[in-house]
Amino acid sequence: MRVLLLGGLFGALIGFGLLLMFVRVPAFRRPRLDDRLAPYVRDAPGVGGFYQLGDRTFTPFPTLERILRPYFRDGARLLERILGGGAVVRRRLQQAGQDMTLEEFRIEQLIWGALGFAFALVISLLAFVARGASPVALLVLCVAAFVVGVLLRDRRLVSQVKHRESLMIAEFPTVADMLALSVTAGEGPVAALERVSRTSKGELAKEFRSAIQDARTGLSLVEALEKVGDRTNLTALARFVDGIAISVERGTPLADVLRAQAADVRESGKRELIETGGKKEIGMMIPIVFLVLPVTVLFAFFPGAIGLQMVTQ
Repeated sequence: MRVLLLGGLFGALIGFGLLLMFVRVPAFRRPRLDDRLAPYVRDAPGVGGFYQLGDRTFTPFPTLERILRPYFRDGARLLERILGGGAVVRRRLQQAGQDMTLEEFRIEQLIWGALGFAFALVISLLAFVARGASPVALLVLCVAAFVVGVLLRDRRLVSQVKHRESLMIAEFPTVADMLALSVTAGEGPVAALERVSRTSKGELAKEFRSAIQDARTGLSLVEALEKVGDRTNLTALARFVDGIAISVERGTPLADVLRAQAADVRESGKRELIETGGKKEIGMMIPIVFLVLPVTVLFAFFPGAIGLQMVTQ
């Protein structure tokens, strides 16, 4: 029975491979109108279909990846139709400071899911050969591993967004003080932003450089900074943009506004540090109660128990 199941599994894999080869025969894949027009309009933005990767690779095997690129394209389209939420993913990619597109992110999700599926498949084959486990349960395990891999890539993107936002909050007071010094020295807001973005390094400086580039293309400084606030979704940066807008429109002193915002961010950081310390204090009670205290009681009780045993004898 085990030999029959194993033979059926290998036969299904071979049949699936032959089916893929049959489907990918050029005679059965007529090029679409978009694919036929793409070489003539490749310089136009947003033209070329869903899948535009260029020469970028995602694995250490670029040759094999280029061979499998049509399958990646179809898989990315299918995954986008199943999961949806393309606008949310694009916004998260902007917040994380990633230069990849939605299509490239879907490809990475497919790769993570494929790695999870391959790992679960190896475990399933070992379990099937060693203990004769149910093939249906093993198939469910492989599918679940694929889904977990896809979701883990999404969770990693969320963690990257949170990490970048924490870095920007940590950099904001210093950058605000540098801007205040530049403005106090007589420079305008644009010149001060250029100086700070040129001399400082970090995620916030990158956002200011992008804002300066937008301002040079024709947008006003306030509109360019509002785009930064929309991308980052940070309250401190939103107040920073509002302060600059009010200062530019009404002529209020910009240096005082920047110093006040830097002080507010520092106070907010102190409050968050105190809250984190309170939470860690409760967490530190767990090893004390469950590890240190039982050992202390044991050391205090054991000599007395030995003494009582010797007395009774």
